[in-house]
Amino acid sequence: MSTPEDRAARGAPEDRARRGKEARKRVPRSTHACWLPSADRADPVAALERQGRDRLPELLPIRYGRMAASPLAFLRGAAAVMAADLAVQPHTGLTVQLCGDAHLLNFGLYASPERALLFDLNDFDETFPGPFEWDVKRLAASVAVAALENGHGTARAWTAAAAAGTGYRTAVRRMAGLGELAVWYEQIDADSLLPLVRSARRRHRPECSLTRARRRTSLQALGKLTEVVDGRRRIVHDPPLLEPAGVPDTASLRKIFSDYRSTLSEERRHLLDRYRFVDAARKVVGVGSVGMRCFIVLLAGRDADDPLFLQVKEARTSVLEEHLPGAPYVQPGHRVVAGQRLLQSATDIFLGWMNGPQGRAFYWRHLRDSKGFAEVAGMDPAGLLAYARLCGTTLARAHARSGDRIAIAAYLGSADTFDRAVADFALAYADQVAADHATLGAAIEAGVVTARPGV
Repeated sequence: MSTPEDRAARGAPEDRARRGKEARKRVPRSTHACWLPSADRADPVAALERQGRDRLPELLPIRYGRMAASPLAFLRGAAAVMAADLAVQPHTGLTVQLCGDAHLLNFGLYASPERALLFDLNDFDETFPGPFEWDVKRLAASVAVAALENGHGTARAWTAAAAAGTGYRTAVRRMAGLGELAVWYEQIDADSLLPLVRSARRRHRPECSLTRARRRTSLQALGKLTEVVDGRRRIVHDPPLLEPAGVPDTASLRKIFSDYRSTLSEERRHLLDRYRFVDAARKVVGVGSVGMRCFIVLLAGRDADDPLFLQVKEARTSVLEEHLPGAPYVQPGHRVVAGQRLLQSATDIFLGWMNGPQGRAFYWRHLRDSKGFAEVAGMDPAGLLAYARLCGTTLARAHARSGDRIAIAAYLGSADTFDRAVADFALAYADQVAADHATLGAAIEAGVVTARPGV
């Protein structure tokens, strides 16, 4: 069923542009500069504890320990906190498929089905339809926090955050003039990253990242993640981060495997059928995801030296859902898969979803398929500014596939008003993140929550 947003995006270009300009009357672009916490703003630690109620309790100390490491680490794990903060701000009503957690560390390198190495968004656990600027503000805020952590100072942090907005605005305006297929097939090839890094002193970093990304395959993972025990290949035991799945969980994984298989296209089911189930383990991943049920499954193809690693991750209600109108998803796993397929320029061929034990939703994907991430810590100001602009450009490409890019482009305009406003917001919100991070530290020190640092 088409939505009002879909129908508007099929209108004449001049009508779509008019809609974007009309949104300026409701929410002037300069309005995005404002950040003032609401009087009834929830305690951030209480919000995190609510999120953790249905997670594995023995893993929650790892989550708090990771979030306590720095303000940027806190921001990574506090998508629910920022979603609630954005929800009380005026918004444009120009809807796209949001990533929902578009901080600068959720962009990276991955291999397309054609084995090209691409740069794109790579985390979709919180994806949901919503106003485009929520993703832009989360990205800009993460850039400002990273810049301040790197000692760049407030002026350079503002400039880097503004670059994220500029990258987004200029990319949307360019794509507003393209046809539908041209937008759909738009990609950012990994090799194009090198010219964007203007600091010669840091040039070796992206080159090394590309080399490492190309090496991160299932075959490379075989030596790192498995060992031979009594003549049989098994996933290594590295508690608490990687532990055997156990008989009940392994049986459940085997059972839901066929349900997952049914969500793939016919030719991909045929490929998957050439592999056999070998072993499974529970894995701790990320920062905000810690405590959610996550497994890796080892499959073997032609022989034991032909591996395929799949990740099976629990999908929960998006942190955005309580603040936005509903969307037509069958269950949370379907939401994640549908959102990823819409946002990414090329999607994992093994991406699928299913229902698991106790009514829990899960999605499956290729665990290690040529992935790489930016080394943001220690990145110099020129490198961070270039990277922020690249992420903004990438986010615009993702939004253009689902939202009305012509309306958004008209709203943003040719001036840098939106970019500057988002940078002002980012710097103000970075102060909020620092305060929330300190609140978590105080809660840990007081014994309100237990943290396990360094894991």
